[in-house]
Amino acid sequence: MNVDAGPNVLIWDVTFACPLRCSHCYTESGRRRPQNLSHEEMLKVADALITFRPIMITLCGGEPLTVPRIVEVVERFAAAGVRVFLYTSGWSLPERTVRDLAAMVAKMVVSVDGATAEVHDRIRGRAGSFDRAMAALALLDAESARRVAAGESPLRYGIDNVVVRSNYHQLDEMCSSVVPRFPHLSEVAFGAVVPTGLASRVSYGAHEMLTDEQVAALVDEGTRQRLQQAVPASVTVTTTDNFGVQMHPDYIASHPDFRPLEIEPDGRVRAMPIYEGTVGSLLTEDPFVLWERARSRWHDPFVLECLRAIRTRTDWAEAVRRIDYRFGSDEVRARIDRRPVFDPDQPQRRLALRPVRG
Repeated sequence: MNVDAGPNVLIWDVTFACPLRCSHCYTESGRRRPQNLSHEEMLKVADALITFRPIMITLCGGEPLTVPRIVEVVERFAAAGVRVFLYTSGWSLPERTVRDLAAMVAKMVVSVDGATAEVHDRIRGRAGSFDRAMAALALLDAESARRVAAGESPLRYGIDNVVVRSNYHQLDEMCSSVVPRFPHLSEVAFGAVVPTGLASRVSYGAHEMLTDEQVAALVDEGTRQRLQQAVPASVTVTTTDNFGVQMHPDYIASHPDFRPLEIEPDGRVRAMPIYEGTVGSLLTEDPFVLWERARSRWHDPFVLECLRAIRTRTDWAEAVRRIDYRFGSDEVRARIDRRPVFDPDQPQRRLALRPVRG
């Protein structure tokens, strides 16, 4: 088997457990069963993924730091030479965990979806989530400073901002107010919300998904340069429309090195990142057989019909809904049917007023 033909970028949603209730959640984490594996099963999945010899793996969720012994899973990948990116909400980030991960991860990223607590907490669905994210960033900054003082390589860490209509006006404030608080921060990424999961709802698109004009402005080089000028010189600013994860056939054809694979918490492999529908389990089947099944979905006539009809972000959301319903299991379709209508006012206001302990 030619391992060079396998996926080179992996995304593993290691759990659907999460203390937050983000209005746009791509995986609906915190609202469904965590689907956690045992530690031994997680290591088995890790070993299966390592056989692909990927460039990198992103560990996300849900909240990956809710997974017991996640540090040992990271260590497994790092020991195999796989670069590990770990995404966290920062809700609970013990100093010991930061110290343990610092020597192994290629990058840690904290999700911050607003320059103020009012905006961030409303989007993330929990009061206090902004303050906890700031505390997590402070811990990462302190660890990076400690490593530099000890003659070690600094901890690379950054901020990821999912851009929606209700935080679109805060991009400059994020750069001028939040970023300078953390001297060792290396990057801040602004990415247009992807219409998947809860963000694929018609009601969400009507109120929170960026317009096509807003997305065009976000990725305009003038915008990126303006934001870059607002941050310290040591920080890199990126902006993206996230078009790549649409998996459009024209994009795939023009980017042969784009070979992503997404894994669900229970070890099942998604045929296409961001779209529902799995092709088997890494716990019981050959990883390369699953990869070939996934690749075949990319060229399925129904998938191609849906993707080729996309002209706007609204079209993209419609394509996600069609593909999810076509290839999702009965359980997935039932979950889709239970999704509440997005109310830009009442539901998020109620959630934001309800803090979580722990």
